[in-house]
Amino acid sequence: MERVVYKGSTIGAGAFRVNVLSISKPPWSHKAHSGKLERLILQLGAGRGRFSEVEGIPRSIGCIGNNRFLLRREPLSPERVKELIKEFHSLGGKELWLTNYDSVEYLLSVASYSAEIGVPEVYAVVMFEDLDKVSPVEGVRFIAEFDYSKERMEALSAYPWLHGALVMVMPEELDELHTLTVNFTGEIYVDVLYPGSARRLDFNVIDLRRVLNPTNEKYHDCLAGTIAVTADGYLLPCPLLRNYVVVDLRESGLKEALRKKKLRRFWKMTKDTIPACSKCPFRYLCHDCRALEYQATGEIEGMEFCPMLL
Repeated sequence: MERVVYKGSTIGAGAFRVNVLSISKPPWSHKAHSGKLERLILQLGAGRGRFSEVEGIPRSIGCIGNNRFLLRREPLSPERVKELIKEFHSLGGKELWLTNYDSVEYLLSVASYSAEIGVPEVYAVVMFEDLDKVSPVEGVRFIAEFDYSKERMEALSAYPWLHGALVMVMPEELDELHTLTVNFTGEIYVDVLYPGSARRLDFNVIDLRRVLNPTNEKYHDCLAGTIAVTADGYLLPCPLLRNYVVVDLRESGLKEALRKKKLRRFWKMTKDTIPACSKCPFRYLCHDCRALEYQATGEIEGMEFCPMLL
């Protein structure tokens, strides 16, 4: 299972230690995978987040965060977006993550539609500064995203309808976050910011990468069961692997994409398939972000941040 820290324990009246569900990896990384479709990360625009495709995205959980991307063409129409969500639901998909929106109103519209048609888990990531524009929607799990500060963590208490928070932290802020007490019991996903090179690492990578997943010998703990759709209609194995287009969804559907060997290769990208990892005794306990490695090295099998090679 994922490392769970301070699972909402009470520290006096109305105060709780923060419920850190996941550190430096997506919250589904501890789940067993079966080789079937599990989640869709759907981008609803170019994005208005802090980090851009051009300058680099150093986020460990940037896959579910709001970034800024270059769109190669016009975004998908709202009608096409709804068709894809409906197809995802019909194919047995369970988790829908809505990210990179350009309009809060559009985000709410798509989230509401998804809940109405019965998608089991609908997550909508909202930037902290937009929270006052959001009205709770039944069946939608809202997640606030922001750079870590004690003040913003405490401000979460004003939004009891929030499901959780995606908190970007510098490594030196982790200890303070762990001991913080706030009046908020939602889930916290800690998005550790990585330097561009291992030469500037100043934190324990092994500790952050540690993961126990019962299917790690067969499936990638993060990529398995995941598809991502860009705002302009390209299906990717991960939102941050922008050069690995599986299909163009203006020309085909999700069902066709699931048959592609290119996608299945990513789902089964275990450490046994990465030459530098295949003989490591810790390979099944080590989570890593292929997108971060690709960004740093230009290679999908890159090893820039491997703690065993530093």
